[in-house]
Amino acid sequence: MIDLSQQPWFADTEWLAVPDLVEKTGMSVSRVRRLFDEHALVGTRLGGPLRTPAVFLDDEGQPRGDLRGTITVLADNGFTDDEALDWIMSDDDSLGTSPIEALRAGRKAEVRRIAQGLL
Repeated sequence: MIDLSQQPWFADTEWLAVPDLVEKTGMSVSRVRRLFDEHALVGTRLGGPLRTPAVFLDDEGQPRGDLRGTITVLADNGFTDDEALDWIMSDDDSLGTSPIEALRAGRKAEVRRIAQGLL
């Protein structure tokens, strides 16, 4: 099991709990929870409630559209939520940055190609 709190990116990450997501997205609590079930968001329960990085929302405060497919690919490859979260947030040598930053830069196809090759 991975300890996300020991990862280099963890301390610098702004985290949003479900109530924060309800406020930012304007969605109901049940709809926000479904976002996690549908792999539109991935989160962790480290230290209490389910939380997700704020960077997983776009400029309009909605879940990034390019994140869902990446999370699904990782889940299909057997990644747990914590493992997927760690991979998305950690620097990747082949990308030269973290997958989330590559997604934010419009490099969705490249991120997914690399994610598909992970075992």
